[in-house]
Amino acid sequence: MIDPYRPETLIDFKDPKNRAEMERALETVHAQLGKHYPLVIGGERREREDRIRSYNPSRIDETVGTVSKAQPQDVDDAIKAAAAAFRTWSRVPGDFRARVLLKAAAELRRQKFLFSALEVFEAGKTWPEADGDVAEAIDFMEYYARQMMRLAAPVETINLPGEEDEAFYIPLGVGAIIPPWNFPLAILCGITTGAIVAGNTVLLKPASPTPVVAAWFVRLLEESGLPAGVVNFVPGDGSRIGDYMVGHPLIRFVSFTGSREVGLHINEFAAKHQKGQLWVKRVVAEMGGKDAIVVDETADLDAAAEGIVSSAFGFQGQKCSACSRAIVVDSVYDDVAKKVQERTKQLTVGLAMDPSSAVGPVIDASAEQKILGFVDLGKKQYKLLAGGEKAAEGGHFIQPTVFGDVDPNSALGQEEIFGPVLSMIRAKDFDDALQIANGTEYGLTGSLYSTRRDRLERARYEFHVGNLYFNRKCTGAVVGAHPFGGFNMSGTDSKTGSPDYLLLFMQMKAVAEKL
Repeated sequence: MIDPYRPETLIDFKDPKNRAEMERALETVHAQLGKHYPLVIGGERREREDRIRSYNPSRIDETVGTVSKAQPQDVDDAIKAAAAAFRTWSRVPGDFRARVLLKAAAELRRQKFLFSALEVFEAGKTWPEADGDVAEAIDFMEYYARQMMRLAAPVETINLPGEEDEAFYIPLGVGAIIPPWNFPLAILCGITTGAIVAGNTVLLKPASPTPVVAAWFVRLLEESGLPAGVVNFVPGDGSRIGDYMVGHPLIRFVSFTGSREVGLHINEFAAKHQKGQLWVKRVVAEMGGKDAIVVDETADLDAAAEGIVSSAFGFQGQKCSACSRAIVVDSVYDDVAKKVQERTKQLTVGLAMDPSSAVGPVIDASAEQKILGFVDLGKKQYKLLAGGEKAAEGGHFIQPTVFGDVDPNSALGQEEIFGPVLSMIRAKDFDDALQIANGTEYGLTGSLYSTRRDRLERARYEFHVGNLYFNRKCTGAVVGAHPFGGFNMSGTDSKTGSPDYLLLFMQMKAVAEKL
């Protein structure tokens, strides 16, 4: 009998034992930096001279590892291996597939500190952010395993007179898994294991900045009993193998998390019928947000300011759920702006490896350049309340930055910056604030700080986002409690961590037998 699902407990790094354990893990991982990881196709390791170098964004001269870079021929071979594995894996009972995930979750729990330490080096996550990412990966496997056990049962139908009628779910086929770098384990794990526990086989193309975390996870799945060919590890350039993989006629579905531009391209490209393709490809996409926290005049202003700063600058604002707009009604705007300014200036920027750092580096030089471009634009147009500069040399460090009285229709008010930049927007009243909050093409997360029940209830239905929070921050969705996925250009509302998610990778088959 399997216990009911419960979210993984986060590590308290104030506990000296946990702190010492994390320090040991950092030393262990540091000793392994620079290792090479091959492709994994049908369970076989394959080397390529062309390689991706993963480096530490806190110390850009430090190599975390290298991975072989897949070519189109490798993609062809991986699809063949996945198709061969699908013939057997799809017929394995759902309960058995679920147990593989439960085994992997238990093994990841045992290696929690090591995976967290690796994320500190490769993704630039601070200790708590890395731990949260690993805990969420465990949650996805524990939760989806139990959901598969539920979905393995026959669908409830009625029998017509003289017939035996049944319906059940079957997997789709071979899929392409394209995860992001910002949650290099949690999202990668969630979209991979959700597909495979449903009976599919996949090609996993990790994000180029964080392929070593992905290589570790593939190894963990193998050690947990996952058969060869179910997950095939094919890192590579999106421009070289991304379209090739998405457009391949034997790919049945694509699961993607990343930018709006790439997500729309994948959706369009996957919709084109290819010679020999027998199906309409299914695309599951999460494509970011321009998330807002709304504060009215009845709110606890200290709590609101704390929620804004935490949501805006956790993991350097590199979350699709991050608060990039604080929309505050005019009567309390100045007070909230001051509180946000004071809290932001207290944040310590430094090496992700240092437990005293509240803010680490952004992921790479391209992200740094893009973010600083928005910062320069903001300094020309708006009042700078905090930050506005590079924070240190040697890594991709940017000061947490706040701009005041930002025009909601400007670039800073509309475009996803994906970095530590917050726009404070003044609203005339609650009606105006709600209109501004809905005034973007995105609809992922949002939050309202208010003590008025009528406004909370109105926002419940009129604040058009997939994940809405009241009187708390707009980040930190928990598997099973907050089904995650957005509206509009934020994606296909896939609702990860929900009872519906596995159905995106399955189809129902009905069978009627005359008696």
